Amino acid sequence: MARSRRSPLLLAGLLATAGMAHFAAPKSFDAMVPGALPGSRRAWTYGSGAVELALAAGIALPLTRRPAARAAAAFFVGVFPANVQMAVDWRRRPEPLRTAALARLPLQIPLVLWARGVAHQVTRTEEGR
Repeated sequence: MARSRRSPLLLAGLLATAGMAHFAAPKSFDAMVPGALPGSRRAWTYGSGAVELALAAGIALPLTRRPAARAAAAFFVGVFPANVQMAVDWRRRPEPLRTAALARLPLQIPLVLWARGVAHQVTRTEEGR
């Protein structure tokens, strides 16, 4: 399947936007952090936002694109428990919020596949070989 040459930059843009949102509106992200994690929810919110910004930068740069895209795929898998926690916590919220929380769960799959696809489309030229 042919992939757009813009795909890495679109993925980087998505990650950068999400990362910045963690700092601009941290309360909404704090609510998604599973309570079983050690430390404060805000620290996890800021930490995951920083990781998303770092992944965005890595994917945007051709020389670091492959490892950053692989790390992004792993990150998307790693944050899945937070999405599950959100769906559980929001089961008694109004219908639109419940639906949004549940809709996030299957969306992780295309994000993982997108990041893996970006990692695989890196050419030898982009890697500096």
